[in-house]
Amino acid sequence: MSAADFAAGRLRQKQNLFQRLSELADFDAKPAPMADDAERVLQTDILQPDEKRKRERFIPVTRFALLDRLTKPFLWNPGQAAEARRFFRYLDYWRQQQYFALLLDLEQTYETFSPDSDLLMTRSFSEDERASLKHRVFEGVESLLQRANYERIDPTDVEMILTRDSHYGLDLTVDMKAFEQIVIYYRGASNQKYERRSIRKYLRKEEFNVPIFQRLFLMFKLKPFEMRVEEAMRENKLSREAAEKWVTKRCQHLPPSVNERNIYLKLFKNIPRSDVEMVFPNTEVRFRPLDKLRLGVTAGGGLGMGAVGAAGKIALLTTNPIAAVGALAGLGGILGRQVMGFFNQKQRYMIVMAQNLYFHTMADNRGVILKIAARGAEEDVKEEMLLYSVLAKEKSTRADLPSIDLAIETYLTRTFGVKVDYEIDDALDRLIRDGIVTEKPDGTLETLPPAAAAKHIDTKWDRFLDDLPDQTNAEGYESEGKPISPAA
Repeated sequence: MSAADFAAGRLRQKQNLFQRLSELADFDAKPAPMADDAERVLQTDILQPDEKRKRERFIPVTRFALLDRLTKPFLWNPGQAAEARRFFRYLDYWRQQQYFALLLDLEQTYETFSPDSDLLMTRSFSEDERASLKHRVFEGVESLLQRANYERIDPTDVEMILTRDSHYGLDLTVDMKAFEQIVIYYRGASNQKYERRSIRKYLRKEEFNVPIFQRLFLMFKLKPFEMRVEEAMRENKLSREAAEKWVTKRCQHLPPSVNERNIYLKLFKNIPRSDVEMVFPNTEVRFRPLDKLRLGVTAGGGLGMGAVGAAGKIALLTTNPIAAVGALAGLGGILGRQVMGFFNQKQRYMIVMAQNLYFHTMADNRGVILKIAARGAEEDVKEEMLLYSVLAKEKSTRADLPSIDLAIETYLTRTFGVKVDYEIDDALDRLIRDGIVTEKPDGTLETLPPAAAAKHIDTKWDRFLDDLPDQTNAEGYESEGKPISPAA
């Protein structure tokens, strides 16, 4: 067979695969495009997006919606739709149980650093042990975030974090050097509509889009005081006494309850991308240039008029000292009023930030871990349902995975109007690891039919507790704060 004949055969196989995969769609959906057309659409609309609209791995569709769509009777052989629905429900429970085991492990490790713990710690840890536990906490939480299809923000990306524009009209700044370790993730970079009045349209409201992060995650641990003092001495060429005063002044922007020995986790919703700074614990509110100009003009004008009025009375100091003292008191009152104007304006900004954070906050600390783990299990199940719906009905090989990946992304775009970066390799690895899919030496992927797959998960569930590891460590006492590996 010539190379041209082989290429033509592969193209026909690819096109036929796409046509058969069109069964994923409902009858009322748009017809499935041919392979070349689908690839062209995805290349222009998805695979090469502009920088402002990066394609994410997160599938913004509930697993219940996918379950209903993927188990409609006409999509399966007679009698298999109900079996497929049963298998997907079993798979959902199975994934949640696996994540719950991971969660128990992570919660046990995090208890040492939790700022909200009301439990009695019956043993203490050395600094080396705390360092090891801290590493496990950050590593475990980041693993959950990645499974939940969150995207990482580099803390050194100043353009992403420390922006000049502000949706809430605030000028915020953050001292990033205060953190010993910090992790920032987001999911769902989109736009949200807001309204504002327009002078050009006779004070009527007009809509405008604000770029937001639908979910924004923050995890941090502060540097110890002594570490910051040593850094200030080294970087700013200060004496120890001057460095201690400098660090103490910088710490005034932190709430008194924040402890450098704890690890803090925060989860926010619908945070404007121009106001990411407001989620940090040491955010400092500053005056914008327009505020400085307005307050400066007001203060200068008030003091100027007061000084002119008081100058004549002060000249009468020798003849009428009472009038002169009254003039000085009045001038002092004007000065005090202008100073209070500065403090009041800053206080109003603090109130604006606090009010908006109140409605953006979703969870703190241990509650964040619970939410992230639940979302990770749901993302896994959605990816696996989509892939299983293809492999159970279509004989496939590992060489077909790029076409299947493209077909699933096309299906999600055509059916739900969402553009995602589907992770086919991760979904396949999990199905193979659980024995739902078997890969032959020649790359052929054999998949258990729905009824057998449900029975297989049922059997694994029965063995789950028997396979749990012993929760006693090598020293012979119950592990406290030390992670215990869950069953594979």
